Amino acid sequence: MITLPHTLSFLTLLLSCHASLVVTREPSGSLLSRALPNAPDGYTPAEIDCPSTRPSVRDAVDLSDNEKQWLETRLEKTIDPMRDLLQRINIPNFDGPAYITSNENNRSALPNIGIAMSGGGYRALLNGAGAIAAFDSREENATSPGHLGGLLQSATYLSGLSGGGWLVGSLFMNNFTTVSQSLNDPTQTVWQFDQSIFEGPEQGSIQLLDTASYFNTIRDQVNGKRDAGFNRSVTDYWGRALSFQLINATDGGPAYTWSSIAQTDDFMQGDTPFPVLVADGRAPGELLISGNTTVYEFNPFEFGTWDPTTFGFILTEFLGSNFSNGELDPSVQCVRGFDNAGFVMGTSSSLFNQFLLNADSAGLPSFAQNFVTDILESIGRDNNDIADYSPNPFYGYHNSTNRNAQSGRLTLVDGGEDLQNIPLHPLIQPNRHVDVIFAIDSSADTDNVWPNGTALVATYERNLNETGIGNGTSFPSIPDTNTFVNLGLNTRPTFFGCNSSNTSSTSPLIVYIPNSPYVFQSNVTTFTFAYNITARNSMVHNGYEGATMGNATVDPQWPVCVGCAILSRSLERTETEVPQACQQCFQRYCWDGTLNSTRPITYDPPFKGQALVESDAAALRRNGFVALVAAAVVGLTAFFT
Repeated sequence: MITLPHTLSFLTLLLSCHASLVVTREPSGSLLSRALPNAPDGYTPAEIDCPSTRPSVRDAVDLSDNEKQWLETRLEKTIDPMRDLLQRINIPNFDGPAYITSNENNRSALPNIGIAMSGGGYRALLNGAGAIAAFDSREENATSPGHLGGLLQSATYLSGLSGGGWLVGSLFMNNFTTVSQSLNDPTQTVWQFDQSIFEGPEQGSIQLLDTASYFNTIRDQVNGKRDAGFNRSVTDYWGRALSFQLINATDGGPAYTWSSIAQTDDFMQGDTPFPVLVADGRAPGELLISGNTTVYEFNPFEFGTWDPTTFGFILTEFLGSNFSNGELDPSVQCVRGFDNAGFVMGTSSSLFNQFLLNADSAGLPSFAQNFVTDILESIGRDNNDIADYSPNPFYGYHNSTNRNAQSGRLTLVDGGEDLQNIPLHPLIQPNRHVDVIFAIDSSADTDNVWPNGTALVATYERNLNETGIGNGTSFPSIPDTNTFVNLGLNTRPTFFGCNSSNTSSTSPLIVYIPNSPYVFQSNVTTFTFAYNITARNSMVHNGYEGATMGNATVDPQWPVCVGCAILSRSLERTETEVPQACQQCFQRYCWDGTLNSTRPITYDPPFKGQALVESDAAALRRNGFVALVAAAVVGLTAFFT
């Protein structure tokens, strides 16, 4: 594995990278700031008059009315992109565009696509960005032969977790911009990862002079929340720091809210997928996350969970309001501004918290370990290593099943801490009727920081949990992680659930796309907090190559097989004969149930294409940690003073 330090010039990388990276094209338009920094008092949640229909908690028996109404618009908008994509893919002896046209008046017959971006810090953000660029028809060359542009425009849902959540959040916070526009932002205010998050931006709209000023700004923003009577946690600071890198706005956009996505023109007009971020519930004082933890989601309309524990949702806009027994007392006002976009993205990741939790095993010098341990102990006593969503909006709600019903606090953590590091949970809910999920896995499961299917196994096992936590969801059979490695299922795309009759109820087809070295050693550690521009672009380029299988150079039939995966469940519903080309694709890419659970040898995959970079991994790892500690010490000192 490699670790990229932010203090090294990375001369080898600069000299050896190709000049014609897919992601270094000029942007088709400038990066736009969000038009809706709509929190009433910056980062500080504020009391306001409630609307005439006072918000309340609703049971999670169905989609919200808002989501249903939005779906009517979005599903219509996916028809033309899907038709165009299938036209370019050109499945042999099958008229894909004609199939879409013949069924477009019955939208439920057509494919319903979801895309899930895994966690994994900046590695996941950048690898996932490559996949999103590959799926986005707005990107230059993305609609050329062998490419998959238009899949994003055809998708209904886009979920993210941890670094994948930063990616999803950043794109939506900046008017659903393209990946290339984010990379080539002329103002240099977003995705400038050459400066560690522990140092702050080198330049930008606020023109900070030093690290101390950067952290003082963050501290003042968070203290405003504290002074207004709300609990603060490490995630407040982490989320504010993320915002400086991900949101194109002064001071990291302290007034930008997650719920404001629902008020943007592109979203309201159905021109974007439905963004969902995921976090896990963790009771105060609980140190371990069990396999049946309650999984919460943040979407533009609502926050809550489908799980049979809490089984409820509130309007995201009114997080921070003092609900009790599912209602707001007539004597209290509503609260707005709690759902700060950076705080939501930080909640779904809590990577900063994980850095603290892993300080003793991260290879840090002893003096740094001692320092970080002291910080962890000081915040751990108050359970501040979590994201605090107090007052608990589900207080007194579903008392017999809700583990937190009698607690005034609702505390959330990284959505991958229950090992479900791919945010599949929102997409497998029966009410959403998703047919196929493109699961981009940037997890660090193996010793060499490559994925091995752990996230899929976790979701599969949760679905079978005898407690009933799955609550009616259906998920295809998944082999053990040793089988993943031994059969090479983590080296290339693999389909799971090709035969829907193998499950009691129809489950989505999973198109698993693991992080793999096509042109760059993208197995960068999760705790790498800085990438210079060339390394950043190389990571994105590798993700693009992974999603397209080297633009169909590794397998010329890959685009056809993607088209077959998109159509699979729809063909079943319409009782349409599966084309011969699709049958061949399913034979090639579907897991056939074979197991090999013997302990695999060390997984060290070779490049699938022409390598962009050769580097000394050990030296980079060693120097990267030293530089990281120096910056982190300065930042943490500012945070807690």
